[in-house]
Amino acid sequence: MASWTNWAGNVECRPVRLAEPADAGEIAALLHEAAAHELPVRVAGSGHSFTPLAASDGMLLSLAGLSGVLEVDRQGQWADIAAGTRIADLGAELQSAGLALANQGDVDVQALAGAISTGTHGTGRELGSLSTMVRGLTLVAASGEQVSIDDTEIDVLHAASLSLGTFGVVVGVRLGLVPAYRLHERVWREPIGQAMERLDEHILGTRHFEFFWLPEDDEAECKALHPTPDDPGTSLMPGERIDWSWRIFPSERLRKFVESEWSVPAAVGPQCFAAIRDLMRTRHADVKWPVEYRTVAADDLPLSPAYGRDSVAISIHQGAGRPWEDFFRDAQAIFRGFGGRPHWGKWHSLTARDFAAHYPKWDEFNRLRRRFDPTGRFLTPYLREILE
Repeated sequence: MASWTNWAGNVECRPVRLAEPADAGEIAALLHEAAAHELPVRVAGSGHSFTPLAASDGMLLSLAGLSGVLEVDRQGQWADIAAGTRIADLGAELQSAGLALANQGDVDVQALAGAISTGTHGTGRELGSLSTMVRGLTLVAASGEQVSIDDTEIDVLHAASLSLGTFGVVVGVRLGLVPAYRLHERVWREPIGQAMERLDEHILGTRHFEFFWLPEDDEAECKALHPTPDDPGTSLMPGERIDWSWRIFPSERLRKFVESEWSVPAAVGPQCFAAIRDLMRTRHADVKWPVEYRTVAADDLPLSPAYGRDSVAISIHQGAGRPWEDFFRDAQAIFRGFGGRPHWGKWHSLTARDFAAHYPKWDEFNRLRRRFDPTGRFLTPYLREILE
């Protein structure tokens, strides 16, 4: 029996059937096979979720064979992209058409379908997650039927754009884009107290601002990215660089870790961070991994952690293989006290009852999910626990 583990190694499963279909027709055949054997079906991308969203002991599909930019409309500023395409592989091809993603995270190894299905995001107070850029989806439903969703059914599109893979197997994504642009990056360190005093100034004055709090030094490593017409040859100070956006956004992650991330209302972001910092300096002083602080604009996607409110996303980490459960649980209690909603792909221990109280369109989402998957083909025991 084949085994599968996520990138961090904290999630493992042993699927009865592991397959890599090449097109929608093969996916439909596999779904019929799964139905005949009553197997739950999940899809794995790059394995960068720290929750068991992709794990299945039934049928597990990889969409690595569905990759590439299929069509680009420069005037309309959109592109149709195969679901298994890695974000890292989009930049150069979109730039050749004069286009780019409006925003992305500092990790770019994720498969596109997985990134939108979990609400992957970057930073920027006026910018939403990758899921908010979705203009259309093509998926294979549990019945094997290929379904296209666009903004003529905007409520369905919003639900399907961030659905945890529960509407069907996504095979194609139409993303809204922007004209290609360069970014000026400036990275610097300063004492955390000074950084918090200047936080509003940095967030308001920069298109993309974030910082990592470094517990051992009690400093903030700040990063400010802003569009610029200047070219990479411009004379720059240490800690600065200029390049095309898709080259500036990502950072290489060489050391594996486990992560938990929570979105809280932007107004209480600083207070929530202060409480997490205090927790780490007292009860969990052994944790030395940085804490990341980013901003995300409000949106109207039913399962988005930023639904209905401008948000601050605070991420905590621990090295893979090191004890993390007690720290993450203590932090979870703090995040929940500030009205936090967890990132779907990062550790939490909440269940459907918890989520229903914090997502105004919870019931509507589940109604639409059941319309596409009435028998629960795309639900594992874990998915049932968090959705039903």
